[in-house]
Amino acid sequence: MPESFLPILVLMVVAAGIAAVILLLSAVLGPRLRTRRKLDTYESGVPLVDVSRKRVSIRFFLVAMVFILFDVEIAFLYPWALVFRSGGPALFVEMVVFLAILAVGYAYLWKKGAFDW
Repeated sequence: MPESFLPILVLMVVAAGIAAVILLLSAVLGPRLRTRRKLDTYESGVPLVDVSRKRVSIRFFLVAMVFILFDVEIAFLYPWALVFRSGGPALFVEMVVFLAILAVGYAYLWKKGAFDW
């Protein structure tokens, strides 16, 4: 069994070696010119209009976590829908349990006011 993981191990070692060589070459061969303009913060090539270190509301992170919850749900629903007819009643029951657990999570978020934007 462990010998079946040998190609994966070789691939990981090669990938780590390539990453190390690229980092080493950029450190050795790269220019070291540090000017104020080069070190200035920019976004998409456009100079900043405002301060880059602003406080962000916690609501932003709540919205991000709710998005992840929706995203995970869709990631499981789509493959389930593709094999629904061939899966039988056991597959249907498993999805109902999954959706029930998800509904409890949504109810908790609703009670905590995460959807009040």
